[in-house]
Amino acid sequence: MTTHPTIAQVVLDTTDARGLAEFYRQVFGLEYRDGDEPPPAGEPDENGRDWLVLRNPGGVQLAFQQVDEQVESTWPEQRVPQQLHLDTSVGSKEELDAQHERVLALGGRLRFDRSDDPQEPLRVYADPAGHPFCIFVA
Repeated sequence: MTTHPTIAQVVLDTTDARGLAEFYRQVFGLEYRDGDEPPPAGEPDENGRDWLVLRNPGGVQLAFQQVDEQVESTWPEQRVPQQLHLDTSVGSKEELDAQHERVLALGGRLRFDRSDDPQEPLRVYADPAGHPFCIFVA
């Protein structure tokens, strides 16, 4: 019998690991892996300087790797391609619209809007570090 690896997590490079982790924690309602939580106010954030993991019970985790430089995707303009993006879904157009407001309030930026498509309404955003992600109705 052949076995295969299991995808454990998607890792996003960023110049602000804590900031990007917080964005996705709030967007998707995820929780930090034990020990990766933010430190109390005023204390140094040792973990946030290197690597953080957000747990997703029943799904793929997200991890954030601190890097010195990050080139932001320019998609849909092709100068700097997406390279990777996250596909996420909601159950209705109303939920898509509600999530749109949340994502913008948390610092996401709208890159593409096809929310009026009767077959598959969707919006594509850039996170604060410029990684694209989609929310579509499925």
